[in-house]
Amino acid sequence: MALVLILQLLTLWPLCHADLTSTGSQESQGPNNPVFSVPPALYPKPWLGAQPAAVATPGANVTLRCRAPQPAWRFAIFKSGEITPVLYRDVSMELAEFFLEGVTPAQGGSYHCCYRNPGWNLGVWSHPSDTLELLVTDQLPPPSLVALPGPVVAPNANVSLRCAGRLRGMSFALYRVGVAAPLQYRDSTEPWADFPLPGASAPGTYSCYYHTPSSPYVLSLRSEPLVISADGSGSLDYMQGNLVRLGLAGLVLISLGTLVVFDWRSQSSARGSVRP
Repeated sequence: MALVLILQLLTLWPLCHADLTSTGSQESQGPNNPVFSVPPALYPKPWLGAQPAAVATPGANVTLRCRAPQPAWRFAIFKSGEITPVLYRDVSMELAEFFLEGVTPAQGGSYHCCYRNPGWNLGVWSHPSDTLELLVTDQLPPPSLVALPGPVVAPNANVSLRCAGRLRGMSFALYRVGVAAPLQYRDSTEPWADFPLPGASAPGTYSCYYHTPSSPYVLSLRSEPLVISADGSGSLDYMQGNLVRLGLAGLVLISLGTLVVFDWRSQSSARGSVRP
């Protein structure tokens, strides 16, 4: 009996030791440490967002907001490439805000957040939130501009121009060469925006750009120009039809000419036979 108790104590020692170590040392290891196995049903992941946007100019202020699906006690922000949390916040609610003042390009990167509950074992964190990409820059990279289904448009068809950047939640603007003001504006939750154009007025040269939806605005460079041309198949069919009609008219004229010549010869032969 004593041997059985000793074996059970030896089996439970690693688990108890993980809970009895200091809170600071466990928390510094973060939720990705393989020591902590977290059941997903009991510790659902939080949501992480940035205000006013996940794109900011150097020197701007950014607030990272971590929202838990249940009351929490401690929140932490983790950055990819770093083992320990970069920010802590103790709040007895579902939301924690982390203020970044005067951000620099070095603070850009991939972030996620986790939370803890007082009733959980020491060192146990929730599953990490989805990754948030924080970009600190003065100018966004240029988008691409393509025509769907293609850059050659029939007069009776429509075309859609897709301006595609690299970030979600941006505002897009479409320009046409020769027109100073933007032709169309679009706000999109996707990394792209579609601009429909009627085929009859679509031919021309276009470009686009995107920017953050709120101030302070961060603008992208312009896309490469895209030329939309009219489909010439309609005029080609019309020309071919004219050629066919002209050919038929020529055949009719040749047939009439042949009949006139034949009739003239017939009349000449009849006069010759009548003479005494």
